[in-house]
Parts: sequence; structure tokens; C-alpha cells
Amino acid sequence: MKKLNVCVLFGGVSTEHSVSEVSASAVLENIDRTKYEVYPVGITESGKWLYYDGEVEKIRSHSWESGKTVPAVISPDGEDKALLVFADTGVQKIGIDVVYPVLHGKNGEDGTVQGLCGLADIPCVGSDVIGSAACMDKCIAKILFEKAGIPQADWVELKLGDTPDFELIEKKLGYPCFIKPSSAGSSVGVTKANNKEELENGIKLALEHDYKVLIEEAIDAREVECGVMGNLNPKTADVLGEIKPAKEFYDFEAKYQSDDSELMIPAPVDKETEDKIKAFAIRAYKICECRGHARVDFFIDRHDGRILLNEINTIPGFTPISMYPKVWAESGMPMTEVIDKHIELALSRED
Repeated sequence: MKKLNVCVLFGGVSTEHSVSEVSASAVLENIDRTKYEVYPVGITESGKWLYYDGEVEKIRSHSWESGKTVPAVISPDGEDKALLVFADTGVQKIGIDVVYPVLHGKNGEDGTVQGLCGLADIPCVGSDVIGSAACMDKCIAKILFEKAGIPQADWVELKLGDTPDFELIEKKLGYPCFIKPSSAGSSVGVTKANNKEELENGIKLALEHDYKVLIEEAIDAREVECGVMGNLNPKTADVLGEIKPAKEFYDFEAKYQSDDSELMIPAPVDKETEDKIKAFAIRAYKICECRGHARVDFFIDRHDGRILLNEINTIPGFTPISMYPKVWAESGMPMTEVIDKHIELALSRED
């Protein structure tokens, strides 16, 4: 049987560049090489695309750019359906069957690369433009969640140039509250404010990462995550995962630079709560037009047990401490099978 040519994209012009490299190394180590010819393409922090033909370990250690690289791009020409590699001997055109983006954050998880794949007429693992863009923008996603009747924490949107209505924010949300860039991932630029001064500083920081800011009430809650896979008929993983952050909240350092946060799989929740979370996850996935796979994050209020939807990640992490691959492994689907399923779903959007 002829192997499928799979182009794995990693890196990217994003604050999550290094996280993408670690996630991609896991995908490259676990993808079934008997089924796929794999073409890794790294995107540098300055935006240069490079075909990388070297050891996976160099990607994990963030040193791949010093290895064997050649400039390369995905051709936007729908007749090519190809990766163009600009070798010294000339341009090599490699036919690509599937693009597998392992890009976190802006310029990768937000619909940009997905749009390129659409132009190129090459199937792309994960959500299309609309699902990627909707979930990347937290404020847009919250409007959709509200439309779907999914409970969530109270929130306020603020854009660059707006004059913050501190009286409204304090009345609606109170303190403490969280300030987040609307379109940044991995908790980059997120702060917790306990008073007006901290709120003002948090808004300034968030606006350094995005023109739009989400201000959200702080919930004393457990953090539970649900893996979802599928296109028009998505399914959840059998088990949920719970995070016990090492710090006050699950920020970038706690997610990727600390071994102190605890992951509990399966999450210790009762059957009724588990079923509600899974149902909300599917509803959120569908209202946002997600495809392929996603991780849907929830809060469980410690005081009254309310289930609140936090956000959807359309390209969840595959790092050693990432929840998404772990809940599927606990559900009987090891990483290699997860990758197979992702590619299968990209090739057949009706499933």
C-alpha cells in the first residue's frame, strides 16, 4: 500500500513557538512511518519556512535550525497540492496528501495556516478556518457558547482605544478577576487582579499581546479537561482529566516549565458531572464548527458544583505533561492511533 505524504508543521511566529516544537517532536516520534512519509517543516520565530531533515531530538531541544534545513513552502496553487523545497539544485515539488499542523497560538491555530491549506486544496488535520478562528478569539467563542446555552463565567470585552468602565467591571465581575488577551494561548499575558490598580496593569499587559482583552470573573474552581475527536459526529474520550496547578492559576510556567502541577486521570468526578461535561463539550465543539480534534476546558465551582465552560483548544498540546494525549491513552487509544485518527478525519470531513 502506498504511503501517504504528511507535512508536519511546527514552530511558528507565536509566543508558543517553543511549546509547538515539543509537541511536534512527540507527533514525529509516534507517527507510524510504515503508513506515512513524513516531511517536517519548521517555521522560525521570524516567519521563515524550512524543511528539516534531521533528528527529532533537535526539534525538542529547540536547536533544529542549526541542523539540515532547506527553504520550503506549501504551494497555494490548488493544482500543485505540494510542498515546494528550494534546494541548491532547483525547486523540488513534493506532493502532499495531508498537512498536520502542530502550531500553537497565533499564525497557526487561528485559521491562517488552515486557510493556506484550503487554497492549496490539501486536507488539513484539525479544524478549518472558521472553527480555528472562532476558538482562538476567546470573546467570539464566549458569544457562541452563550448562544448555545452553555454556562460560563461572567465576562467583559475591552478593545484597544476603549476607556475601561471600571465601575461596570467591578459591579459585574468583582475582585479577583482575570485579564486575558482575547487571542493568545497557553495563558500568555494572563494576570489576576485583586484591585483596580492590578486590573489597570493587567489590561495594559494583555493589550501588549492583542488589541482585544477578555476580563473574566475569577472562580474558585477545579479545572477539568475533555478530549474530543470527530467531524460532524464528534465523540469524547472515555475519561476526563483534572489539573491541580502548582501555582495560583495554571499559567504558562505551570503548564510547560514546572513539574509541580498534578494531573489526575481519570478526573475524580461523579457520573452525573462527567456526563454533563461531555455533553457540554460536544455542544461547544459543534457550535464553534470544530473539526478533527480539540481539548475542551471546564471549571467546576468548588462552592456550588456549577460546571462552567472555559475555552476550546483546537490544537491541544502533545508535550509530556499535556492532558489531551493522556486522556485518550487512558481511554485505550495510544498516541500512534490518535495520530492515525487525526489524519483519517482530515481526509474524510463527513465522519
